[in-house]
Amino acid sequence: MKYFVPFRQIRQQPTIVVDSTGLGAVLTLAHWRGAATPDGLRDDTSAGSVLRALHQPNTPGLEAAAVTANHFDIDGFVGVWALLNPALALRHEHLLRLVATLGDFREMNWLDPQADHALQLVCWLNAEEKARFYEPFGAPARRRREDEASAEKFAWFLPRFAAVLENPEAGRAAWEPEYLRVQQGVATVQRPATTIRRYPEIGLTVVCMPEPLPYYALFGATAGTDVVLSLYSGQRYEFEYKYTTWVDLESRPTLPRLPLDALTARLNQLETTPRRWTFDGITDTGPLLRLSGKSLTKVQRYADPDQRPIYVSSITPERLEQEVVAFFRAGYAGIEPKRYWTWAEIRTAGQREEA
Repeated sequence: MKYFVPFRQIRQQPTIVVDSTGLGAVLTLAHWRGAATPDGLRDDTSAGSVLRALHQPNTPGLEAAAVTANHFDIDGFVGVWALLNPALALRHEHLLRLVATLGDFREMNWLDPQADHALQLVCWLNAEEKARFYEPFGAPARRRREDEASAEKFAWFLPRFAAVLENPEAGRAAWEPEYLRVQQGVATVQRPATTIRRYPEIGLTVVCMPEPLPYYALFGATAGTDVVLSLYSGQRYEFEYKYTTWVDLESRPTLPRLPLDALTARLNQLETTPRRWTFDGITDTGPLLRLSGKSLTKVQRYADPDQRPIYVSSITPERLEQEVVAFFRAGYAGIEPKRYWTWAEIRTAGQREEA
């Protein structure tokens, strides 16, 4: 029978590493860029790689009893839990894949019959994590290391998840507040006041809507693309690289992240308010380009757009969209989408764009 061990114990016994990388792992099941996941087990999510492995019980290293991860998030947790509960995981495979995808990429096909159940599980995990421990990326603010502090989360969630998986009503008190907020957001996306434009040649989705929404509602409409320009009423905007370009996707090729220095400089030339456009580096999990106020912490950047201030710009939405589209069309000229970009290749593509 498999069991969880804290990440620091990876070398004390043969250990499977999920949604992480670590020296000494006998098997890595992770979608991180450059992770040593066996070719036949690659998947869009780390939990997906685990589920593939469960279908291939002779996978070298899968016989190891110890399982670990260096952080706690929904995808990684689902992967770890599935290794510890293989029969139940395979019985609920499609649902668990939805949970992992929603948790990591914030994407969901709301027409899927199990979408509602998946959202309830994700909201339960989010609510209990924040109430009992700390929010994602919150360990450093508490002067703790994530790879150590997250072990407490695994210890609490691993024995309790199955009950909510099989009977989500048992966790309603925890999951319902966020669930209702997301459902309201999904309804907003589906109303005539929201318009969506896609530029598939550059992997961009432009979403125009009255107010910021939770990511789980916002990104459902952006599945299949990797950059999102959100245009809110009152000339408030955010641009974001999705997490889909931080990891190795198996299901489709992607374009590399480009550094946003030139685009930011252009927007600052056009901006006449006192605020300045700023951006996060391309190695951040979800880099934002936005008008700046007080610098956002990693916790704030990860939080939903409706939970942070978004400032009014002097640039019209039509002009901003034109500038973003022109920047990426020029930057991606001559670059073909592919799978398994290395960070070195991504940096080279960025240097080409800056030249």
